[in-house]
Amino acid sequence: MSPRNSYARTPTLHVLLGLSLLLASACTEPGPGSGVGDPQGGSLASSGTGSGLGGSSAVAGSAATTAGTVNALGGQAGSGGSALGAAGASRGPTPATATAKFPFPQNRQSANCIYPTGYRNEDVLSVYEQWKQHLVTSDGAGGFKRVKRPAEAGLEVNSTVSEGIAYGMTIAVYMNDQPLFDDLWKYWLLHTWNGTLLMNWYISSSGSLGSNPSGNGAATDADEDTAWALVMADKQWGGQGSLSKSYLDYGKQLIGDIWSHEIHEGKLPKNGSSWGDWNSLNVSYFAPAYYRVFAKVTGKAEWGTDVNKCVYDTINGNLTSANGNQSNGLVPAFSTTTGEPAQVGEGQPALKHHYQYDSCRTPFRIGLDACLFNDPQAKEYVAKTSQFFAGIGAANIKDGYELNGTPRPEFPDKYLGRSAAFIGPAAVGAMHSSQYQTFVDESWNLLKQNDLWAGGQYYDESWTLLSMLVMSGNFLDYTVEVPK
Repeated sequence: MSPRNSYARTPTLHVLLGLSLLLASACTEPGPGSGVGDPQGGSLASSGTGSGLGGSSAVAGSAATTAGTVNALGGQAGSGGSALGAAGASRGPTPATATAKFPFPQNRQSANCIYPTGYRNEDVLSVYEQWKQHLVTSDGAGGFKRVKRPAEAGLEVNSTVSEGIAYGMTIAVYMNDQPLFDDLWKYWLLHTWNGTLLMNWYISSSGSLGSNPSGNGAATDADEDTAWALVMADKQWGGQGSLSKSYLDYGKQLIGDIWSHEIHEGKLPKNGSSWGDWNSLNVSYFAPAYYRVFAKVTGKAEWGTDVNKCVYDTINGNLTSANGNQSNGLVPAFSTTTGEPAQVGEGQPALKHHYQYDSCRTPFRIGLDACLFNDPQAKEYVAKTSQFFAGIGAANIKDGYELNGTPRPEFPDKYLGRSAAFIGPAAVGAMHSSQYQTFVDESWNLLKQNDLWAGGQYYDESWTLLSMLVMSGNFLDYTVEVPK
């Protein structure tokens, strides 16, 4: 859940059961040409994923380091530090060590995607150290660590959302920062929902359950990102680190809880543990690349078949002539499976139905499916968003659009109106085709400055780093990669 839609956590009552059944029919049975993933994490229509080396020469220059950083690439992180070299990060893949299979940097470039010309791992490292300094804190974290929201508009100062913990764990596993990863997960475990491993979505700066809006209930996007991070941690470090159970055991348990509480009728990812169905959904929560891996690690094939078919059916169902988005791919924030405004309970406010701080993540999540799994439906979708955003130019992307492409900026007077949450994911989506090389390069050059914060420092700085990890070949599916 993005910071712009915090109010939307209130469970929604849907009364049109007949319509629900009608809409559900679009996601009933997989069909040919659907790009559905097989249980082993590949795409049935895929030609496979490449894992070539990320460049042939070392990157010049040196990166500034912080206390706790070791003096060799790929070394084990000290307390509070990151596993990076004092002389700067050269091109990977960095060889495995006794403590990490995939030390940063890896730079394993998929044959399915392009990458920024001359990208530098030093830039990723610099943004990572800034992100940690700005957003990671032990205050109010029960003896562990959390990611805070220091100054998001209309939100409690220094509060935490499950989404932020999920982003932090994902970042930490790819930066080989095991101490941070473990501390974030331990904080997560302090705030689980209703006897599950799902996390209550909103926690105050003091550590109590958030109020106004209520923090009770889990958010599907955060739970999915965290489950992915735990599975990757199993392949990165193995075992259990400083935890009471193994990363894989926690990951499989969390995936099971997501299935039980956040997948509607075995097909549709819900908005959260307490709300969401065919009449109220959030397309930006759909993570088909993750679902292929969830199928593989749990043996539950429905993740890669039924859920992924429903995901792509629903995305296509949201691109309609009535919305004016058939060619640009701009999905609404909240909608039905046929792209209409999401239904809400009596007396509840309408949910946003334009391309905003939730929707903007969609090209990232679908772009991952294009890069990692070469899925044809993923490529078909990001071709639309890429043509739209490349036509505008990275520096001119606004932080909001009507579905027909008319600009609807939310914070035009902050940071030149530029948001990394819009620019970064748009660039990740554009990586699927060499025709967007200029756009990808322009986006990287903006992101590496780490000042595209129109939507707020927490959200935009996190999306800066997540996008740069993908764009530098460091956001990988470790379940199919072989350590060097």
